[in-house]
Order: sequence, then structure tokens, then C-alpha cells
Amino acid sequence: MSFFGKNIKKIRSVKRLSQQAFAELFDLKRATLGAYEEGRSEPKIDTIIKIANYFSIPIDNLLTSELTVNNLLQFKENLTLETEKTSKETTTKIPCITEKVAIQYLEHYNKTSFIDDLSKIQLPINSQKKLRAYTITNLEMANHDNGLYPKDIVIGEFIPNNIIKNLKNGELTLTLVKNELILRRLHINDDSITLCADHKNVPDKVFPLKDIKELWKIQYVFFNRVPDFNTPIENKLSFLEQELFKLKRELE
Repeated sequence: MSFFGKNIKKIRSVKRLSQQAFAELFDLKRATLGAYEEGRSEPKIDTIIKIANYFSIPIDNLLTSELTVNNLLQFKENLTLETEKTSKETTTKIPCITEKVAIQYLEHYNKTSFIDDLSKIQLPINSQKKLRAYTITNLEMANHDNGLYPKDIVIGEFIPNNIIKNLKNGELTLTLVKNELILRRLHINDDSITLCADHKNVPDKVFPLKDIKELWKIQYVFFNRVPDFNTPIENKLSFLEQELFKLKRELE
């Protein structure tokens, strides 16, 4: 009588596989595998070969000796006592202010429980910085076909009030001021800030620095559509290139 039944049971234990899962790997019925393990039936040679090859175990060892956990680990490196672990990217979960919670955020922005309940955006970045995501709902930062549109998402890094004055003018920021959450370009004056939209028909807003509750400097942007990366100059050059090519063909 071979040790095949005991050995495949040991393999299942190490790999933490049920009889059903193990059987499916080799196109067997669960009852058939149970019969092998209990010594009530012997497998066909092709089944033995499949299992031996799959786990990199010599057929002789599989049939003629009772394998130990150490034996199994020597035969195949990824046979471990724990469930196999897949290497994963380090990710950061970022609370996101969506359109549905934007009004509530004005009141509860400084409550940990509220922030913890916000939807999260998970990115493959390793950041210890305090980040906040925001879903755009208006056209204030749109400029013709460029800029930011509704459903685009921006992610900002928290800037403490005492270093806001160190920011460069023109930085894109998400600012919680009085009872408004405003995504615009920041311009700093002596004791106030001016928030400017990219849309030419939207007037500026001016607030005292002391009225700022939170400010986030935008670091990442996710577009809800594929943006046009060509500049007007590039478009003109492309047009001239095409016209010259046509002219060349006509001269030839």
C-alpha cells in the first residue's frame, strides 16, 4: 500500500485546501479524492504524475514515504503553513468630499467620526501627509475646453493656517472659508486672500485670512474624460505641417 493518500492529505493541510478545491485542481471528484486519502482506492498513474509535477515532488517520494512539512517546503518554496500571500502595493486611503456630503462637510469638517465615514479613494502611493479628495460640481475652473469639469476629482494636501502665506500665488487650492468650500487659485494679500476662478465670467472672492477654516493645496487631478493635452501653439504647428505636406505633394 502506498503513502499517496496520507501525503496528499498532508499537502492539503499545508496548502489549506479543502477536498473540493484540491479535487478541482486535478479534474477529480471530491469523493474520489476522499477514497484516495482513506486508502480505499489507488489513483491512476496520470493523476499521480499531475499532482507530483504540480507540487514539484518526486513521484517516488509521493508514493513510498510519508512526507513531513519540512519535506514539502523543500520540494516547493511556495508551500507554506500560511495562506499564500500576494505582494501588494502600498496604498493610501483618502477621504473624499462628494457632492452628496459637501453641505454636511461645512459643518462637520473637524469631526473625526464624520471624516472616517466619508467615501475613500485608494491610491498606490505611500504618503504620511494629510490628504483630502474633492469631486468637482461646477465650471468655475473650466476655461473653454481646458481646465476642470464636473465629476473630475482633485486631491489636496493639508496646509496649516500658519504657513498659508508661504504658498505661491496662483496655486490651486480647496479652501473652506466661512460657509463655503471653494476650489480656485489662491492669491495672498497682507491680511486676506483672493480666490480666482479660471472661468473669465466668474468674479473673484476675497476673504480675511482669519476666516480660513481649512486649506488644501491640490497635488493630484483625475479627469472624468481624456483631456486635450495639445496647446494652441502645438495645434497651429500641426496645422502648418499638414499644409506644407499638401503643398509639397502638389509641387511633386
